[in-house]
Amino acid sequence: MYTTLKRLTLAAASVLLATGITHAADKPAEVRLDYAYYSPPSLVLKKFGWLEEDLKADGVPVKWVLSQGSNRALEFLNSGSVDFGSTAGLAAVLSKANGNPIKSVYVYSRPEWTALVVPKDSPIQSVKDLKGKKVAATKGTDPFLFLLRSLQQEGLSKTDVEILALQHADGRTALEQGRVDAWSGLDPLMAGSEVQAGSRLLYRNVAFNTYGFLNTTERFATQHPEYVQRVIGAYEKARQWIIANPDETAQLISEEAKLPLEVAKLQLSRNDFSTPVPGAQHIEALKAAAPILVEEDLVRKGTDVAAVIDALVEPTHARAVVK
Repeated sequence: MYTTLKRLTLAAASVLLATGITHAADKPAEVRLDYAYYSPPSLVLKKFGWLEEDLKADGVPVKWVLSQGSNRALEFLNSGSVDFGSTAGLAAVLSKANGNPIKSVYVYSRPEWTALVVPKDSPIQSVKDLKGKKVAATKGTDPFLFLLRSLQQEGLSKTDVEILALQHADGRTALEQGRVDAWSGLDPLMAGSEVQAGSRLLYRNVAFNTYGFLNTTERFATQHPEYVQRVIGAYEKARQWIIANPDETAQLISEEAKLPLEVAKLQLSRNDFSTPVPGAQHIEALKAAAPILVEEDLVRKGTDVAAVIDALVEPTHARAVVK
């Protein structure tokens, strides 16, 4: 009897110990997120510190890292520098197809954040006129893929233009200094170039702009699912605040990104914050865009891009949070 009781007690203790270890493992040492001037919710969330407030009771600090573009955010995720990164949807597909183990868990906006831009006095009037011209674009980002799709639609390819691989800010500078003929722009830099330099949007196509995704690593999602949902909950608070306070949001973007208020308002006007849960419409949009990745040899031959997209988009966490 005593032996049996002792065994049961030891077994119960083992279960409790194991449970305690599991709970300890579920709590990250810190939560690291990027913020980006092209992601208004990230700026709102960083400004007000709502995530810090939520995680303070757990003793989990929050660290913010500036992303200058989708390519940088994806590099940060791949290197383990951040746990959450803000990117364009198609850029996330490209990265995952090439081995970056990420999950897209939330849609922070539906932006028209990229277009083809030319100087105000440019003689270029159509995408076809770009043949033989110099175009600045940041590789691995939505603007770069927007450029390729725009060219393809007109029967051109990337070899028909000279693409200068410049980061977004450098692309704007090159355009305004006359060192390139066109730039595949990104807001708010694009809006700034329109307002401050009179640059002209040569070609717009909102259907070629893929959604803004908040991504996390597969490892973080597996080890800390509760914290994925808490981050999404904070983003939800920011999204709802933006919808209720557009003027204050524009002012905040202006201050954080050091932009004229007119530029911030133009950027914000090109964002739709109505569909935060990743779902069928986002998957459909990505699959419609995916062929360009294969046709331009941006992914390994034989890659099933549709399967990559299905594995990338993870709506479960957002569905549990968004009401």
